[in-house]
Amino acid sequence: MKFTNLLIFLFTGTFFSCVVQPQQQAKETAKRPNILFIMSDDHAYQAISAYDKTLTSTPNIDRIADEGMKFNNACVTNSICSPSRAVILTGKHSHINGKTDNHFPFNKDNVTFPQIFQEAGYQTAMFGKLHFGNNPKGFDQFKILIGQGHYYNPTFITKEEGKKDYKGYVTDIVTDMTLDWLDKERDKEKPFMLMYLHKAPHREWLPDEKHYKEFTTKTFKEPETLFDDYAGRATAAHTAEMNILKHMNWAGDSKLYPATMEALGIKEGSHWDYEAFNKERDRMTNEQREAWDKVYKPVNEDFAKKFASMNEKELMQWRYQRYMQDYLGTIASVDDNVGRVLDYLDENKLADNTLVVYTSDQGFYLGEHGWFDKRFAYNESFKTPLLIRWPNKIKGGMTNEEMVQNLDFAQTFLAAAGIEAPSDMQGESLMPLLTGNDAEWDREAVYYHYYEYPSIHMVKRHYAIITKEYKLIHYYYDVDEWELFDRKKDPHEMKNVYNDPEYKEVVAKMKKDLADLRVKYKDNSEIDQRLLKMYLESKYANNG
Repeated sequence: MKFTNLLIFLFTGTFFSCVVQPQQQAKETAKRPNILFIMSDDHAYQAISAYDKTLTSTPNIDRIADEGMKFNNACVTNSICSPSRAVILTGKHSHINGKTDNHFPFNKDNVTFPQIFQEAGYQTAMFGKLHFGNNPKGFDQFKILIGQGHYYNPTFITKEEGKKDYKGYVTDIVTDMTLDWLDKERDKEKPFMLMYLHKAPHREWLPDEKHYKEFTTKTFKEPETLFDDYAGRATAAHTAEMNILKHMNWAGDSKLYPATMEALGIKEGSHWDYEAFNKERDRMTNEQREAWDKVYKPVNEDFAKKFASMNEKELMQWRYQRYMQDYLGTIASVDDNVGRVLDYLDENKLADNTLVVYTSDQGFYLGEHGWFDKRFAYNESFKTPLLIRWPNKIKGGMTNEEMVQNLDFAQTFLAAAGIEAPSDMQGESLMPLLTGNDAEWDREAVYYHYYEYPSIHMVKRHYAIITKEYKLIHYYYDVDEWELFDRKKDPHEMKNVYNDPEYKEVVAKMKKDLADLRVKYKDNSEIDQRLLKMYLESKYANNG
């Protein structure tokens, strides 16, 4: 009898455990946090009011900072679109993942963090701008723009329907896709890892109707260094082709109609200037183009009346205002739509268990040093916005000053989800900083390396080490020059103190630390020369 009871007990216990265990696993799975990764393209930290209220207001993006943590020293490893995205996906520096510039293709053998999330039982989706490839691995659903994509009536590559045209404004469309997936397609019993990626505010900066009507009437404060002459800086600052007056396109960027330019005798800013203008405007419907013309034709007419009497300074000031009006106008749409997604999380009781990140693929110049674009290890390009919200894990309104990079994102997300990261990832999880355990964080310096030269904007190849106090940059290939900036005393990076005797010991230490970082991240001069040789021999070099 006892033996029979024992068998019954063992059988029912085993049976019961077989039934209950999956339920327990489901509960454990449900507790895993959702990950919402929001990234814009070329969104300068100066254009987020949580960082700086001088230029614009971004109340919805600011919500993430108000309810979470703002990083003041977040930065990138390589300030250019595709390489930054490859670093984020792989958790590896550009020379390791192979995507060193915008020209060479992404190595499909790379393991990306979305693949790891998918294998761990997460639902994964990507909507918006990836910028390379048309079949991203590790996603249950995706709808991505072709290359840079278009602001009006864009075409997407979709996982299930191939290429598909959408009518409307790109920032709204990407958000509609994201909300539609959250509301109708995802399995609400499973956690998700969602990448919500905006095209804006990438060049050529076409705002939607309600925002260009507003922003073309605004005037913005000029940066202190708008008329920088680069005195005391290395050759690279003097030869870069990023000046708003000299190098920005008149039609594509400043929105002068080709007919206006021809009437005034203004030559195209580049060989693709008219093309950039026409390819965007031609995508508009008749109704969209009519609304556009009602605002931008008067802008042209006003400029035409003043042009003959304008000197170089006045032309620079006019072009700066035109730049800010359109650039910040596209950001207004991003902010509106981020608000839509945050509201959805709140309304559907998803906010408490969702880690939300807002960042950009790099920083951007908004007239500082007279420039637009990025690429340099200088602050406006190198620094990137990073705001992270995770209710019940991160206290609201927190600010962090540690040196963190886009290299760290993959490991942070995996750690938050309790998933082991591959040992060959090169970043560090930000979890200690997010949860108040700053003592566990020991990074003092970050490594930067830019490769795409000679090419558009002509920013020379360079690598750098950056701490909270100093920045040491080495330019190589066609020059061999160094720059050292005292980040505390010279926040605008106007004075290179590399040859200043007072900084002799700082230079020596920074050079040693830079050499150590190169070893740590498996970079060296042989790799520099191999990658340079590949680039120069490639059909992609010098094609802009």
